[in-house]
Amino acid sequence: MPIGFENKKSKTKASFAPSVDSFDITSKFQEYFTIIKDPRVERTRWHSLTDIITIAILAVIAGAQGWEDIEEYGVNKQEWLETFLELAEGIPSPDTFRRVFERINPKEFEQCFRSWVQSLVEKLGVEVVAIDGKTHRGSYDRESKLKALHTVSAWASQHRLVLGQTKVSCKSNEITAIPALLETLDLSGCILTIDAFAFTKINCRKNYSWKC
Repeated sequence: MPIGFENKKSKTKASFAPSVDSFDITSKFQEYFTIIKDPRVERTRWHSLTDIITIAILAVIAGAQGWEDIEEYGVNKQEWLETFLELAEGIPSPDTFRRVFERINPKEFEQCFRSWVQSLVEKLGVEVVAIDGKTHRGSYDRESKLKALHTVSAWASQHRLVLGQTKVSCKSNEITAIPALLETLDLSGCILTIDAFAFTKINCRKNYSWKC
């Protein structure tokens, strides 16, 4: 069971900036995912594609780590989800989530997801964004001689929100990955924080303020 699903009180009080109304975000959420083509044949479309995508994304944000977790999230939050989703056939099964996400176009999904995140940046008034790299433990494969996965993320720490993330090529490094990540986000006017080494190697052409 993911930690995010447990009903425990935090020992520390986090400080957050004022947020936009949650209903405003969720009710318009589906608008950003309408261009994704449904890979299923007509007779197998028991559940709305946008319902499936919406539940899955919200579940992962809440800490879901697998298809069963996503279904459990949907069941636990069904009454709330029904305020803005169709859910004509209830909550999809874990296999339904898996099959749909195995077949949807990842490029279309990424484009829609980035558009949605960009809307949150504007609504939340994000001012400070931390750019940082991370090596994912346990992602290496000795048998296939694959190195551990390394990613670069844009993190709005004030809102605990990852605005964007990109994989660092095994034949490259963060110096080339960071500009590629910034090109996918409109962060003009934001203050970006970054380590000093990467800062000295990056030629920034946009209206950013940098802190090392």
